[in-house]
Amino acid sequence: MICDLKIGRALAMRDPRRFSKVVSTPGELADVLSRGMIAVCEDAALAAAAPVDVLFDASTAIESAPTYLRSAMAAGKHVVMMNAEADAMFGPLLWQAAQRHGVAYTSCDGDQPAAIARLTEELRFYGFELVMAGNIKGFLDRYTDPVKIKPEADKRYLDAQMCSSYTDGTKLCVEMQIVANSLGGRVARPGMLGPRMVEAIDMFDHFDFKRLWSPGQPPLVDYVLGAKPKGGVFVVGYVEDPYQRKMLDWFPPEIGPGPFYVLTRPYHLVHLEAMRTVLEAARTNRSLVAPRGGFRTEVVAYAKKPLMAGDRIDGPGGFAAYGLIENRDEMPNPGFPICLSHEARLERPIARDDRIAWKDVDESTIAPAALDAYRQTLKAAELAPA
Repeated sequence: MICDLKIGRALAMRDPRRFSKVVSTPGELADVLSRGMIAVCEDAALAAAAPVDVLFDASTAIESAPTYLRSAMAAGKHVVMMNAEADAMFGPLLWQAAQRHGVAYTSCDGDQPAAIARLTEELRFYGFELVMAGNIKGFLDRYTDPVKIKPEADKRYLDAQMCSSYTDGTKLCVEMQIVANSLGGRVARPGMLGPRMVEAIDMFDHFDFKRLWSPGQPPLVDYVLGAKPKGGVFVVGYVEDPYQRKMLDWFPPEIGPGPFYVLTRPYHLVHLEAMRTVLEAARTNRSLVAPRGGFRTEVVAYAKKPLMAGDRIDGPGGFAAYGLIENRDEMPNPGFPICLSHEARLERPIARDDRIAWKDVDESTIAPAALDAYRQTLKAAELAPA
């Protein structure tokens, strides 16, 4: 079945080999599915109750996501996430629900977090200790907005604000929050380091790994800018054993000088890979990428331009703010999560590039359901293993 707030968009996605029908009640839904047809609806609660094995969330919903996702898990469904903002914002709460109901909760293959997770598994299989997990980003403009980016968004059939969040780095930080909270990772500084380079192997000239990391420490998450392979991901591993390092010397120098080595994956294929996670969750109950470590990191709002008291923030990719990933245990003054920022009103002026803290925002202007779910998420995160 397909669920979308814009029913016409959902109908446009129908499989020409199968009939589809719009449904609005549980009875209609059951009847359509029993006849082998595709049910189409606009009610997420109805989709959550559908007699299927997996709920695949590829929406951009934030406020309503915790309700329908927990309902789906309570009904015995596995949940596969391609809704990165809700995944990052409420992940510990949703992971707790998945554990309670005995179902899988995981980010989806085809996006960077799962591509990094697969590569991390490979790295660890070879006996490496994980040092850094990262994204290879092609372009970054912190100050873009939905109007500036619209021509590029139109070329790619993307929503302009969504495309803006890709370009200003917010989406990158959200994805790396998911990675960090899955791997128990950290960032070296707010927003990560993100050096520009030509090839991924050049990172050994830009990251001083001996200074940034020591054996036994949590891994770092970061990114590199403009490097080949474009659109790829990378992981850096550490090998102590002299014999293993000698064996690694047989291989091309493109993996590193030792004792630090880099593995890259030159692509993530979005929807072409997505069904792998769906099948894995349904058949094996496996959660590939889940926030087992709680809230290690969070993406905080920073002003794109001078903002005045009374101004409204307009969410990820908007005109007002971009997001930077931070370590939560290094937040003496808690930052305001950008994924909660849609229509939130400022109580004091904020200079361009300044951090927006919780104390700067009128909490009464935050969507109540999202705020309540976020507070529940913080409590769930406190129960996660250190």
